[in-house]
Amino acid sequence: QLQASGGGLVQPGDSLRLSCVASGRTFSEYNLGWFRQAPGKEREFVAALRRRGGTLYYADSVKGRFTISRDNAKGTGYLQMNSLKPEDTAVYYCAFSPESTITSSMYSARSYVIWGQGTQVTVSS
Repeated sequence: QLQASGGGLVQPGDSLRLSCVASGRTFSEYNLGWFRQAPGKEREFVAALRRRGGTLYYADSVKGRFTISRDNAKGTGYLQMNSLKPEDTAVYYCAFSPESTITSSMYSARSYVIWGQGTQVTVSS
C-alpha cells in the first residue's frame, strides 16, 4: 500500500510538504510519481523521480515551485510545494511505476501500476 499525507488548507503563497510512505513493498524498486486531480478534471501529472534518483520530471505548471525527492532508506517520498496557488487545489496522489518506464511515459498516469490514497490540498484565502 501507498499512503500520501501532509495535505491541508493553506493560503496562497504558503508551503506544504506531502509525504508518500510504502508499506509491504520495496520502495526503492520503483520510480515515484505525484499526480493530482481537481474536481471535474482529469488526473494530471505533477512530478516524478526515478528509483535511483537522478533525473527529475515536472509539469510546467509546478516547475520552480515544487520539488520531488525520495529517501529510499526510509521508504518515503516527498513533494515540497512552495508558493502555492489556488489552482493547485486538488487531491494529490503518489504512485509507483516500473524502473523500465521510458522517459516519455514518466508523465503518463497509465505507466503507474501502484497508487496510494490521496491527500487533499486546498489553497484558498
